[in-house]
Order: sequence, then structure tokens, then C-alpha cells
Amino acid sequence: MIDWQEARARILALGAPVGSETLSLVKAAGRWAAADVVAQRTQPARDLSSMDGYAIRFDDLPGPWRVVGTAAAGAPYAGSVRDGEAARIFTGAALPDGSDTVIIQEDVSRDGDTIASSGERPAIRAAHVRPAGSDFSAGQVLIAAGARLTPARIGLAAAGGHGNLSVARRVRVALLSTGDELVPPGVEAGDDRLPDANGAMLAALLSGLPVDVIDLGIVPDAAKALASAFARASDFDILLTSGGASVGDHDLVRPALLAAGASIDFWKVAMRPGKPLMAGTLGTCVVLGLPGNPVSAFVTAMLFLKPLAAQLSGAAEPLPPMIAAELAAPLPEVGARTDFVRARWERGRLVPLLSTDSGALAPLALADALIMRAAGSAAVNASAHVEAILLD
Repeated sequence: MIDWQEARARILALGAPVGSETLSLVKAAGRWAAADVVAQRTQPARDLSSMDGYAIRFDDLPGPWRVVGTAAAGAPYAGSVRDGEAARIFTGAALPDGSDTVIIQEDVSRDGDTIASSGERPAIRAAHVRPAGSDFSAGQVLIAAGARLTPARIGLAAAGGHGNLSVARRVRVALLSTGDELVPPGVEAGDDRLPDANGAMLAALLSGLPVDVIDLGIVPDAAKALASAFARASDFDILLTSGGASVGDHDLVRPALLAAGASIDFWKVAMRPGKPLMAGTLGTCVVLGLPGNPVSAFVTAMLFLKPLAAQLSGAAEPLPPMIAAELAAPLPEVGARTDFVRARWERGRLVPLLSTDSGALAPLALADALIMRAAGSAAVNASAHVEAILLD
């Protein structure tokens, strides 16, 4: 068995970003940038007023001034401001030539075309002015390759002069569940069969990523059926299986993959839940064989599948962040495998959900986080701080 962090590193080493495409800004949202996004213009392009008031020369304080024109956003004053002159100016308008400061309208009195200071005066030159280039300049990298295109970054790209962006294309994932005991969700299972919870759960787990999941359905525990399914999946970016990866007589995924020409990188990870995790390649497709028990499938998908899908989608930083959190209850010592404890938030602390049944979905559905406890860790009391991964 290998450590879970080594397993994750080896899984990520199996795949690379899947290629790029060019999309409009709206369609690019949520993707990862495939190339640096460079500003094609300077923002703001000219010195702009940040308030309604009058554009003046700072050296003319304390006034008075003669108003010679008006500047509005998108409609600049065509003339220039000379000694003793001012231009009425509105928020977002370009400062007229010759002016360098704005005195806000609440601090002046006006009589016809003459204004005088009647309140607080600008303390510094360029008061209430947004200088040209104060946001960014032409040629500046606005968004680095590999960054997620969040709504704010989409807005930044638009301000930088872009209407389209190069992004990583959507990752194609072939998903199948194995087991003679499984029936599709919604189908009567009876006492001897089980609804396939993993297929829907894993597809939902990937739903926040730019991933197209193609559900190959439930494949029976038969070598021929598995071989046929694997043949259909070899052109995908990720082949994701759940079940059949352990060591029982009906666990046929590993031998079937080998028979199909797959290369297995590792099998079994020193973690709980999720020990029977398998990874490898089938042609250019990365293969992840998750355990069949739903909790084990969920935990391994969070730790390994989501980072892999994000990396293939072009993410420069595909790993979920670890946070430090305070415990609301004690935890026992840890055995020889790293333990991932489901937990929920309660008043700013994590309450461990101590069910160890890897088939129990009800406690998992309450969880907000996975507490990571290294192999061999000693027991800890309430109020201790632990490392955790937040669940989406």
C-alpha cells in the first residue's frame, strides 16, 4: 500500500490538460484559462473623476474659479482648464487638460459661472481622481494561465479589452458502476438488490466542474461485459469505475483492465475509508477504480477524482485547500492508515460523525468536511485543532 498523498501525486502525474478552445466571455465562465490573459488597453485610459464636483488646478486653491465647461462620463470637455478656471465634472468623466484635482460639489457654492470654496478643501493634488493606469496597464498580465475564470475575472478580462478567451476544453468522463446486485436509481430493488447510489453521486460531485459525464450504466460482474465497457471508454479522458476493485472472486475490474491493455500504476492506498483504490491508464485515458461502498467512493472521489478532473481542465492549483478547525468532540487514536473522518459544522467547530460504516450514506449526507488524521495519530480532546477539507 502507498500513502494517500503519494497516491494523489501519482494520479495527477498520469494526466495533463486536455487541450483548449476559444469561447466568448460568458461561456468561458467557470473554466480555467489556457493562456495568460494580457490587457489590451489601460484602465482607466485617462485620469477620471471619482466624485461629482469641479475639476480645478490644485495650485489655484482656495479659489474662486470661473466655470468654463462640463465633463461627463463618455462626453469629455474638449477645452482645457487654465489659471482660475474650473470645469463642472461628474463621476467617471475624464479630467480636462490642465486640471489635476476635483473639489466635490458639496464643498463649493456657485453663483452663475463662479464657484467658491465653502467647505472642506482638497488636501492633496489629485484628490478625488482615479489616475490613468491605476487599475492596470496595457500589456499587463491580468489573469495567469491555469487560473479559474471566476465572475470577477470575467469582468476583468472584459475591461482589459477581451471578448473571447482561450480555455481548457471540457473533460470527458466515462462513468460505470459494477455489481450484479445493483439496479438503476428509481427501480424497485427488492430485498436482494441495491440501488446504484454511486453513479448519481459521482456525477453530481463533478457537476461543478467543466466536465461531461457519460454514464455507461451498470456493468455486471462478468469479464466479457467489463471488457466491452472498457473498450467503449478508451477514448475518454477519464474512465471512472466504482466497485469490483477489491480482492474477492467477483472483483474483476483489475484483471479486466489488464486484459484490455491498461497499465496499472498502483492498487491499494493506506487510508480509511478507501483502501481498494486503483489508478492507471488505458491508452490516453486515466483510469480511476474507486471502491464500491458509497462512503469510500465519495471520499476517494473528493481526494483524487476532483483534483484530477480540475488538473485535466487546466487548473494550475487543482488541490483543495486544507483548513485548520477546532474540534467540538474528542477523537480516538488512529491506526496504521490515514483516517478521513466525516464531520459537520456546529457553532464554528467541527463535530465528528463517528460512523465507520463505509456503506452508511445518512451520516455522510450530514457532513460538511473531512477531518484528515495521519496514521498513528494519538487521541485528541475537544478543542484540539485538526486539518480538514471542506466538502462542496
